[in-house]
Amino acid sequence: MTSEAQAPSRRHKFLVVVDDTPECRTAIRFACRRAWHVGGGVTLLRVIEPPDFQHWMGVEQVMREEARAAAEELLQSLAEDIQKDTNLVPEFIIRDGYVKDELLALIEEDPDVRILVLAASPDTGGPGPLVKSLVGDMSGTFAIPITVVPGNLTDQQLDAVT
Repeated sequence: MTSEAQAPSRRHKFLVVVDDTPECRTAIRFACRRAWHVGGGVTLLRVIEPPDFQHWMGVEQVMREEARAAAEELLQSLAEDIQKDTNLVPEFIIRDGYVKDELLALIEEDPDVRILVLAASPDTGGPGPLVKSLVGDMSGTFAIPITVVPGNLTDQQLDAVT
């Protein structure tokens, strides 16, 4: 009798880029509700971009440390909300660099990331630079599906579509 080794089952992850926009929480709620319904996971990516100036290395280092501490605090707070709502424990990733570059690198590195969830800005100035870039310029070549959620949906509307 022969037995075939089965590949370990992979957990589908919904990836959300955490930024300081109000619509970010809409993307997080959508991703968490979808992950909860399908038995998947959620990864929250926070990217700390380099400062605009680099005059004094000591000041730059302090700014980076403060940004990292703020990112950890924000992600911890979001995780508590996510656990209360869905019992999911999200994965945190904090990276230094530029959002688009770090996002693409993470998707390439982690084959369990199956869907990127972004929220479009409800402002009249357009959906936001990341959404424009990924859905516009790169849409035909992007490695995974992108879900763009309207940033002005209420919790009740999000719950109805997830």
